[in-house]
Amino acid sequence: MGCCNRRCGLIAGAVIGAVIAVLGGVLIPVGDIIIKGTVDKEAVLNPGTTAFDNFEAGGVKVYRQFWFFDVQNPSDVIQQGAKPKVLEKGPYTYITRYLPKENITLNSNNTVSYVLPLGAIFEPSMSVGPEEDKITSLDLSVVGAYSLIPKELHLVLESMIKKSNTSLFQWRSVKELLWGYDDPLLKENIGLFSPYNGTYDGYYTVFNGMDDISKVGLIDRWRGERNLGFWNDSYCNMINGTDASSFAPFLDKSKEIFFFSPDICRSVSASYEKTVDLKGIDVYRYSLLPSTLAAPKVNPDNQCFCKEELFSRNCTIAGVLDLSSCQEGRPIFLSLPHFLHGSPSLREDVLGLDPHEENHKTFLDVEPTTGFTLNFAKRIQVNMGYGPSKVITVLKKVKDYTTFPVVWMNETAMLDDETADMFKKELISRIEMLDIVQKVLLGTGVGIFVLCLIGYCVVRCTSPTKFA
Repeated sequence: MGCCNRRCGLIAGAVIGAVIAVLGGVLIPVGDIIIKGTVDKEAVLNPGTTAFDNFEAGGVKVYRQFWFFDVQNPSDVIQQGAKPKVLEKGPYTYITRYLPKENITLNSNNTVSYVLPLGAIFEPSMSVGPEEDKITSLDLSVVGAYSLIPKELHLVLESMIKKSNTSLFQWRSVKELLWGYDDPLLKENIGLFSPYNGTYDGYYTVFNGMDDISKVGLIDRWRGERNLGFWNDSYCNMINGTDASSFAPFLDKSKEIFFFSPDICRSVSASYEKTVDLKGIDVYRYSLLPSTLAAPKVNPDNQCFCKEELFSRNCTIAGVLDLSSCQEGRPIFLSLPHFLHGSPSLREDVLGLDPHEENHKTFLDVEPTTGFTLNFAKRIQVNMGYGPSKVITVLKKVKDYTTFPVVWMNETAMLDDETADMFKKELISRIEMLDIVQKVLLGTGVGIFVLCLIGYCVVRCTSPTKFA
């Protein structure tokens, strides 16, 4: 009778263990469904969701850090045709995008429209000096006029340069170079980013994800258009991806992510590089590939971004993008800082450049479950070009066309400690707790089942056999 009771008890224990194990196993797909449903619900851009609250508030502060290339030998360049030698000076840091989105409109076709107000506030605690620091840099009006005025009119430009007492280089403050100054040559206010304060980026119209969560944040229109008008090609004029502040949830790191940046007048893609720990949160780091600004012979997709200008040397130069068509005709050339991934000739023409992948690449750290960008560094360099002239005095000694680096910028933002703690509490801890419960139930159930099964076998083997 005792053996029978033990056997029955062990069988019952095995059954209970199996049930617990099955429950733990069942919780795995059920838990995944619960997590996906919750994330999908909170990721849509609809009033009351976490995504919309962050979207409406404008998120964390964005900083723009500027490093200028201070010319060390301006007289040698003009009088002897020497290569310019530069010394990097910075950072000079400004708080930007601290203003919330404006004119947020919920549209009937599952889209949301808004504009981004632009502003910049100097942050001395994150700068090497005041914004009144002086820099020896290119004269923006002289090199701009040189690029835009035909050679036949260089005599007119020479006369204007002499009358205005300007030259190839100028000595200006950081503030003037960035945000504008009264130019003696053009008799107007000019600056690298002028006008900026009080202006807007957009209108943007993005999908809210209500009908399809994979489309959340994707740009439907920019400035009312579904395509750009900057490039003479439908492929290059495509607006792909989001504004990079977020992406669709549940990222697949084997796939690229796409985003559009008005600063570079085009859409780009980024590829998974590695998983990093950001304040206790695992994020996917996506980086721009070297092929993004590669010469068309290396990346044929870039052919329509290349304009047959002198600086491109018949589209054989890598690493530089001509932005004149989207900068109101201003001869601005974009690159990565220090011509990272650019043709060697770009760095040979200007002395003092030293590109480093970690310091000068662009990357985004995206939390893979929600698709929220929690940290990013967008690094771009503004360049202008000049070349020889038989008429213009300050350019007579110049030997070859030079793409000159004026300033490079690091636009960056990272979630603060308070937001990171909230993120971990509201999402990460719940996912981890559910995972622990699943594993405990599965492990406990399997353990009980195996122990009871072994116990049953032992009891059965050691029990006396009854014979009829």
